[in-house]
Amino acid sequence: MLDLKGRNIVSIDDLTREELIQLINTALRLKDELYVGESHEVLHGKTLGMIFEKPSLRTRVAFESAMTQLGGHAIYLGPNDIKLGKRETTEDIARVLSSMANVITARVFAHKTVKDLAEYSKVPVINALSDFEHPTQIVGDMLTIKERFGGFEGLKLTFVGDGNNVAHSLMYAGAKLGMHVVIVSPKGYEPSSNVMKKCEKISKETFAKIESVNDIDAVAGADIVYTDVWASMGQESEAEERKKIFAPYQVNSHLMSLTKPTAIFMHCLPAHYGDELTEEVGHGPQSVIFQEAENRLHSIKAMLVHLTR
Repeated sequence: MLDLKGRNIVSIDDLTREELIQLINTALRLKDELYVGESHEVLHGKTLGMIFEKPSLRTRVAFESAMTQLGGHAIYLGPNDIKLGKRETTEDIARVLSSMANVITARVFAHKTVKDLAEYSKVPVINALSDFEHPTQIVGDMLTIKERFGGFEGLKLTFVGDGNNVAHSLMYAGAKLGMHVVIVSPKGYEPSSNVMKKCEKISKETFAKIESVNDIDAVAGADIVYTDVWASMGQESEAEERKKIFAPYQVNSHLMSLTKPTAIFMHCLPAHYGDELTEEVGHGPQSVIFQEAENRLHSIKAMLVHLTR
């Protein structure tokens, strides 16, 4: 049985291959139990403190619903409730909140913020999104991939767009699970070279292949095509410039025609139709974006169970 109790999940790289697989399997089991009406209120009496510097639909609803279905309670702390590092230091917030809650999640701008919370908290901290990684998204993504393909080894996942937080977490997960992950970005928007180096080291043991390229034709033969918004929250001032640079990287029907007939399309949402994808692709037969969104709930439940039970 996986023992993650008391651990933090700030990065996908905080998890071993075996721990990541077990989280995915637990998420699948909890999803099956929910669908057949089985109760799993294993966190009765537990409290989740949720720190949100950024607005959210899927992440907030997934965490709150997860705690409710597990028998616990979630407390939402929005941008104006605590004002991380302004009204009060991150260290003090971590110490106070962890004295009252059993687990903390944080959706923040700077990755350092969630790292600091984890350092000073007495209870587990889950990164619900930072500017460098998005681990809760990617565990749900891997659940979606397993449901469609039955496994991971040898699958080719091509991420098209900015080498951002989602790309980094996908690279770590793909490296650990034996996948072929290709990040296709315009020049100057490639993923972190440090993440690439770490993934290359991991891949030596798992026989994965992690690449970063600029050529959009690298999508050929993909099992999974994944994209994200061209300008994330906090990058609004760059949006117009990025539209011009990223225009050749739109995921459309022509691009999807280069993939395998069994390929699926993924997006962490929200989607900007007409920019990084067309509505035809996002709502088309190859799209699994809404199954993917729902799976955030089940993957988050798995994290909460293993970290706090």
